[in-house]
Amino acid sequence: MEMINLTIDGISVKVKKGSTVMEAARNIGIDIPALCYLKGVNEVGACRICVVEVEKARTLQASCVLPVAEGMVVYTESPAVVEARKEILRLILDNHPNDCLTCDKAGECKLQEYAYRYDVKFRDHDGARRIAAIDTSNPYILRDNRKCILCGRCVSTCSQIKERSVLSFAERGFNTRIIADNDRILGQSSCVSCARCISVCPVGALLDNRIAGKARAWETKKEEVRCTQCDYGCLFELLKKNGTVIGVRAKEPGEGRPLCLKGRLSVDLAYNDNPAAPLMKKEEGYVEVSWEEALGLEKIMKKL
Repeated sequence: MEMINLTIDGISVKVKKGSTVMEAARNIGIDIPALCYLKGVNEVGACRICVVEVEKARTLQASCVLPVAEGMVVYTESPAVVEARKEILRLILDNHPNDCLTCDKAGECKLQEYAYRYDVKFRDHDGARRIAAIDTSNPYILRDNRKCILCGRCVSTCSQIKERSVLSFAERGFNTRIIADNDRILGQSSCVSCARCISVCPVGALLDNRIAGKARAWETKKEEVRCTQCDYGCLFELLKKNGTVIGVRAKEPGEGRPLCLKGRLSVDLAYNDNPAAPLMKKEEGYVEVSWEEALGLEKIMKKL
């Protein structure tokens, strides 16, 4: 394998040809911020917060899609880079609700983390704001479009499962937004509540509706468990508060991992002493069903 030599923030590093500058930086412990980047899922360089300065380049470059080159010299925190990141964060916050104190994502939100890192705060302005609403029509997924930063992660991860591809971008420019199917509310769309979108959302735009409001991030301890419903063995996190499981959260899906509602419900039932009743979408909407029906065990239970 051909290796490439470059310098990042004065540190010499050798990486495989074809690696990105972001990957090379992470190899030496340098964390370049990113909101849209998700390896193998969403590599489009859209959010621009990962920009770096490269010697002899005329403009700042998006490190998540910039391939390394022999002898390249990179600066990840130069004055120009820091100012660019600050301006991007200011523009995002200008269209973001100032509710970090009560947001369920507080403590785990990437936007909050980077705003703190670069000392960027909300500012008063009389400029336009995108019209957005909270969608609670799906009992498993809470969608708050006011907090969406249009990173595209949810769209990309949903499209990886061909028979799903529920989410997509709509309109252009300032009016760009994420829609489900032909602009339906989530509960009336073809969404199967697999939670792939929730697991990759970097902000509070997509949350697990069943655990929203139950605990803050710093109040919970997390334990990783594996679903046994099928051969994929998807990973989930048990969220524990005061030693008691209060919910189950899907981890980021990897290649070949479909994630499904059945798996999430089975893990919730197995580890949660007080799980909420399962709901399934039927013609009349979401209705409460038995655990046997939700997990596809009716025939087996009758035989038992």
